[in-house]
Amino acid sequence: MASSLFFIFFLTSLLSSYLPLSVFSATVVEDLANLSPPPDFNTTISNNCLRDPMLRYCNNTSSSPMDIVEIFRSTIVASHLCNESKNPNCVESFPRIRIHGRPKTAALYLSFDFFWKYCPLTVVDIELVNNSLTNGFPTNVLSCAQIRTLDLSYNQFSGFVPVQDLSGLPNLTHLNLSYNRFSENKISDSEFFKRFNASSFIQSGVLPNVKRYKMKVLVLLIVFPIMVILLCFCFGWLCVKRPDYLPRTCRRRNKFTFAMLEAATDEFSDQHLVSMSNTVDIYKGTLRDGTETKIEVYKEKVSSEKRREFAEVCEMVFKLRHKNLVRVLGWCNSRNMRALVTEWIQGENVETWLSSSMALSWRRRLRVVLGVVEGICYLSDQWPEITFDLTTSSVLLSDDNQEPLISHFKIGDRNNLSTNIFNFGLFFVEMITNLRPDLGQEDSERRYLEYIRVHYPDNLERVIDEKMKIEGRTFDQVKQAITLGLMCTDIIPPLKQPSLTQIYDLVSSLYESSSRHH
Repeated sequence: MASSLFFIFFLTSLLSSYLPLSVFSATVVEDLANLSPPPDFNTTISNNCLRDPMLRYCNNTSSSPMDIVEIFRSTIVASHLCNESKNPNCVESFPRIRIHGRPKTAALYLSFDFFWKYCPLTVVDIELVNNSLTNGFPTNVLSCAQIRTLDLSYNQFSGFVPVQDLSGLPNLTHLNLSYNRFSENKISDSEFFKRFNASSFIQSGVLPNVKRYKMKVLVLLIVFPIMVILLCFCFGWLCVKRPDYLPRTCRRRNKFTFAMLEAATDEFSDQHLVSMSNTVDIYKGTLRDGTETKIEVYKEKVSSEKRREFAEVCEMVFKLRHKNLVRVLGWCNSRNMRALVTEWIQGENVETWLSSSMALSWRRRLRVVLGVVEGICYLSDQWPEITFDLTTSSVLLSDDNQEPLISHFKIGDRNNLSTNIFNFGLFFVEMITNLRPDLGQEDSERRYLEYIRVHYPDNLERVIDEKMKIEGRTFDQVKQAITLGLMCTDIIPPLKQPSLTQIYDLVSSLYESSSRHH
């Protein structure tokens, strides 16, 4: 206490001896940079330290001359701050620093680092309340290690509270950090929070907000699990119903669901229906990524064993890669539907092509037939398990190069080589005659072939398409072609059908001969 009284006495006598009365005005504090200590100030400081070595500045008198200037300025700031804080008698004591609701004044005094460095030992109470102070915790005030009260409430301080430094103040019994924006500290991190009650940290941000904490618990225990369940449900629904909404890496591109095909065809509307029969309906669909497809929907209800076999065949069909086969994109195999999805070819089928008004040469027709034979041979050699439907209406012509494409695979039927050769023979004869069986009549294919045989070989001019101008050697080639077609359709025992190799060799030979006489 003696050293504190001595500091006050020294401060008062110093200011009254060396400074004019105007030094007590606020402008003096603001203009500290223009003030210099009196000539014998250094001697005065040294004498004071000899009398009382406990004074804070005594440990710095051996430092640079700048320390003397700081001590001089700190005495001026102390005098002003004592009066600003309305202490009863600044001549005898300086117990409290109190600035309420004066933002500029509080910020000014906090900026005087040298004052806090030499903070008077008499100060035991620091109150900087309702000053809208910002930035981080004012650690300068902690230089007054003897304080018992620190009130920084109703400001805008942010960042972390220096708990360890505050814990090092042995006399601190009252702390108020309420109504600030400090970052949250974990109570378990320190014993510091046990020294003060909750009123020290009301809406300070230091302690968890109870309502926010309850909300977090509610979210964690109730809302979060519900969200996880909903997300899992949605993901599961997408996987089962609409995998086309998932990233490509998360789905099998060859698997289609009923919901996907339903969306692609506007719920299988009549506008998307291309053709229908007793066993298969064909739709044109547009997938979610814009790909146009042909969707063959099989009407027959089958057992689970048949559906398994259907899936196995589809797996094989999906692997087909040939220039004369329509590319298979995938399939649907559910309880509600069995369907095969292939690419949509922008072009006409052979039936429409033959019925057009333009004259189609023998060579152009042979080129189409040769492409079909190559496709049949590929299927027979590489995928004998797969059968197909071969008619002039099921063979498409691509727009770009008029390449023939077998487009209708008969999923679920067993491959029968004799049937395939018969269908090719019928197709070949139709390509030459531009006549086809009347599907409205019973046993139409047999009636059609009988009609051709009636005019074979002497009256072939009656059945050959008149738009195909033929003469001389070309007529002989056409006659050979009709002979081959009728041989392929000869299924009455003993069988006289040629093999696929013989068919390919003869068609190739006819095509090469046509090029020499073209």
